[in-house]
Amino acid sequence: MDELKHLVEEMAKALVDQPDKVELSMVDGEQTTVFELRVAKEDLGKIIGKEGRTARSLRTILGAASAKLKKRSVLEILE
Repeated sequence: MDELKHLVEEMAKALVDQPDKVELSMVDGEQTTVFELRVAKEDLGKIIGKEGRTARSLRTILGAASAKLKKRSVLEILE
């Protein structure tokens, strides 16, 4: 799971203006791991993207990488 965390963190840092403010935490559930992503308030729009396209893309990549590892993961973007 550390490689998934690293993947999401690096993608988020590449998208924002303030990469030092990117925080990613993992909450392990019974069947699913929830990744909670926090970014600077000014960068929230960059992570979400137009009509949520960037967020959907991040979730798709996380889902594909998780499936390869036979895990289930969800990305939550927190304000």
